[in-house]
Amino acid sequence: MNIIDLRSDTVTKPTPDMYKAIAEAELGDDVFGDDPVTIRLEELAAEKVGKEAAMLVPSGTMGNLTAVKVHTRAPQEIIVEEKSHVYNYEVGGMSAVAGVLPRPVKSNKGHIASETIQAAIRDAANVHYAPTSLLCVENTHNFHGGVYLTPTQMSEMYATAKARGLNVHLDGARIFNAAVAQGINVREMTRYCDSVQFCLSKGLASPIGSLVAGPRGFITEARRVRKMLGGGMRQAGIVAACGVVSLTRMVDRLAEDHANCRWMAERLVECSGVTLDMATVQTNLLFFRTAQPAAELITLWRSGGVLATPVGAQEIRFAFHKDVSRANTERVWEVVRSTFE
Repeated sequence: MNIIDLRSDTVTKPTPDMYKAIAEAELGDDVFGDDPVTIRLEELAAEKVGKEAAMLVPSGTMGNLTAVKVHTRAPQEIIVEEKSHVYNYEVGGMSAVAGVLPRPVKSNKGHIASETIQAAIRDAANVHYAPTSLLCVENTHNFHGGVYLTPTQMSEMYATAKARGLNVHLDGARIFNAAVAQGINVREMTRYCDSVQFCLSKGLASPIGSLVAGPRGFITEARRVRKMLGGGMRQAGIVAACGVVSLTRMVDRLAEDHANCRWMAERLVECSGVTLDMATVQTNLLFFRTAQPAAELITLWRSGGVLATPVGAQEIRFAFHKDVSRANTERVWEVVRSTFE
């Protein structure tokens, strides 16, 4: 049986171009700074997001933690959105490793209002407080449905933070999805942050890797933190070769994933027992609630060759990616529809 895997956009397999790039990669040692393909990828990534420099890391979690540690000094606080990945799904690394305290705040689908940011900032002059030093923003926002933040929203949050002396880190794991969905250059959003992390291993289809980008001095210090965290890699060109393909050939095709996601949402929303907010269907992630227990439905769908992720007792996520074609999407619909009839 052909399995259609909608659990995450991290399950993608490398493309033929990636395998070819791996085989042809000229390799060095990245810890010594002489792996040529890694150097090329980092220069390409920095140019793409409009930053001075970039650094390859094994994962987005390490990228976010590295950025937080460089931006902060213990004991400090950082403002995070209450449903953000960096707060909920990165094993508390910001506290355990960086020694900082997260201050979660509410948002409007990832957009944190200026007054909310202002109210969350701790006054450094008050001896009782751990002073606030950083604002973390997520775009696209996973657990608000894969919604994107606009350049205007990004600029508002950035201006508010900078006016109070805070730096801004962007968890842009799927920032290229946000750019493609809006039909804009990714720089229109990444200009409103001091550092950004984005993943190669999600919609861009590399098997591993993320990039952290920011000012040159920031990246110099980030390399020290990466080494401390165990992220120094040797013949990293094996990974970087796939990343170059991701950034040069896999960005524009993200629109296909968005279209397949929308196609499925338009059908699911008509099903009895399904609750779905179409306003949040903006990129490749589809969240919906069901009257039936999520675990039961997912077990039924697995028997039909469809894999999905439960994100609550009665909530499910589908993630569309390059290994899920329109024909695959139509097959998923046939399997799923039968359970709601």
